Amino acid sequence: MQVQFTGTDNYIATPDLTMAVNAALLLQRPLLIKGEPGTGKTLLAEEVAKSLGRPLLQWHIKSTTKAHQGLYEYDAVSRLRDSQLGDDKVHHIENYIKQGVLWQAFSADTPCVVLIDEIDKADIEFPNDLLRELDQMEFFVYETQQLIKAKHRPLVIITSNNEKDLPDAFLRRCFFHYIQFPDAETLKAIVKVHFPTLQEDLLQAAMAQFFRLREIPGLKKKPSTSEFIDWIALLNAQGLSAQQLQRNNGLPTLNGALLKNEQDLALLERLIQMSHR
Repeated sequence: MQVQFTGTDNYIATPDLTMAVNAALLLQRPLLIKGEPGTGKTLLAEEVAKSLGRPLLQWHIKSTTKAHQGLYEYDAVSRLRDSQLGDDKVHHIENYIKQGVLWQAFSADTPCVVLIDEIDKADIEFPNDLLRELDQMEFFVYETQQLIKAKHRPLVIITSNNEKDLPDAFLRRCFFHYIQFPDAETLKAIVKVHFPTLQEDLLQAAMAQFFRLREIPGLKKKPSTSEFIDWIALLNAQGLSAQQLQRNNGLPTLNGALLKNEQDLALLERLIQMSHR
């Protein structure tokens, strides 16, 4: 079983990203990954788990998520209902304790990879509420008076889209890496993973349009890597040639895969009209 991440056939990891994963493994620190949406932050955890031969446990954060839900939840409502019905299991409080992702990881017989996805969606206190648990790898269950300690320290990968700043105390405990938007060669390698038989001239023409689109000043949302992959899939399915793509000097063909709001669409239409005058 591998003790270092070296990338996978399905995920193109740059040398600095590979180094960041291995640094987190060596330091036994959570790995905090930031980057534009669509740059493969969530997918990284899946591929690291495959590469290391470890189980993956995923915790996708919402605006309503609380830190204790990653540890455990006590279902007091179900216990009250069962007590009213005279159910015997009401006498054993552990029947109403639901293990969270971190409890599952701590009690696993083999080391795991834990994904805490989009931590910045939660309230500002959420990261601070997990400081001790992620640092000491233990927590206390008050209802059952149990101390849960990790059998094996999991690799914790935390993603953020930079929607809000994270507390300094939390940042100090993490190894940080920002996934830069891929350059042309890296993007080409990523596309080849998904479409190994794609015609080279079509790929080059699509990449030229894509990078020109990303460079337009004032875009509310620049198209991402994942959106470029979707666009390539559509171009390929439609059987479009590089020549057809290059002849189109208006809006990009099937632009709904790349532009995701009306402001950016209107901006591009104005720029095209101005260029034709």
